[in-house]
Amino acid sequence: MAKMAAAAALTREGGEDAFRRLFRFYRQRDVSDLRGVVDFSVPGGQVVRSQLSISSVSDQDAYRAGLQPVSQWKAYGLKGYPGFIFILNPFLPGCQRHWVKQCLKLYPQKPNVCNLDLHMAPEKTIDLWGQSKEQLRKKGSSKWEPRSLLEKLRWVTLGYHYNWDTKKYSANHHTPFPSDLAFLSEQVAAACGFRGFQAQAGILNYYHFDSSLGIHVDESELDHSRPLLSFSFGQSSIFLLGGLKREEAPTAMFMHSGDIMVMSGFSRLLYHAVPRVLPNPDGTALPSCLDQGLSSDLPVGSVIEHSSDEDWQVCAKYLQSSRINMTIRQVLAEGQKFPDESGTKGKGQAPSEDGHHQENSRTKRHKPNTNTDS
Repeated sequence: MAKMAAAAALTREGGEDAFRRLFRFYRQRDVSDLRGVVDFSVPGGQVVRSQLSISSVSDQDAYRAGLQPVSQWKAYGLKGYPGFIFILNPFLPGCQRHWVKQCLKLYPQKPNVCNLDLHMAPEKTIDLWGQSKEQLRKKGSSKWEPRSLLEKLRWVTLGYHYNWDTKKYSANHHTPFPSDLAFLSEQVAAACGFRGFQAQAGILNYYHFDSSLGIHVDESELDHSRPLLSFSFGQSSIFLLGGLKREEAPTAMFMHSGDIMVMSGFSRLLYHAVPRVLPNPDGTALPSCLDQGLSSDLPVGSVIEHSSDEDWQVCAKYLQSSRINMTIRQVLAEGQKFPDESGTKGKGQAPSEDGHHQENSRTKRHKPNTNTDS
């Protein structure tokens, strides 16, 4: 009870940088001190039901994206956070595996950009999966084993590539956005009332148990009228959603494998962070929702692909200590163009390997990066 009171006191205190205080609280406390975290699987308190636009997505299109019919989704919001929608795992059995495999095997491939490009020769990062799969498959439980390249992956950018230095997107650093991920994003956005959403940029973050995501606002997109979509796979995390200023204390919530968050309207430009990655609530190596493989029959036009047993073994080994998050954005409004970029330098490279993504070393605890805008 004393720990719960301490958490409550931190939340009530609206003084200078209340967000950072709560970030540090959840970053440093032990696992048993999480009773104040909102769990949408047992809604109550400030949790309210969210109405979805069921007619905007046909059941067939939902199936093609690997999703249950929208009428079966469980969507919630939070009092005081208009425009925030939390969807409890709406994926059909086995379909999360597709997105995990894409994030590990396909999306890190060139011409997409990743953190390893900053200090490795291009030919060394062409096939991260091929260079890592055997090492991952044979990996034991020792924390002292050498990490594979996939385990050193921190972020990948898609579509319009985010420039971590200028905190901007630009027309001259763009590669094709993955069509399967665009289709998934379009269905989720439409179900939340945003028909016509265009998936133009993606940032994939790869977390381990000692990783965190610093306090930031996603404001670099030129069109803030369109939502930010966030998909999580693998181990769980604590997500903090704050206000328009860092002096406003955030609300803490769990994100589990398959959960989707949508930040729109008032909530689109709120401060947020991930102070902690946690073992999944099932207490097993992988969440139970990842146990089941795909059914043999996929609908015509499905973007979901079957994964080989060999590929899934590699993915499963990776996820035993990791979490993958995909955030998808529309950068430009219909017909909108980027401003004159004559002064823009470089081609979207990050100033450091981690960007806004932090990981504690075994010998020294780093301060979380709290100044990143994406």
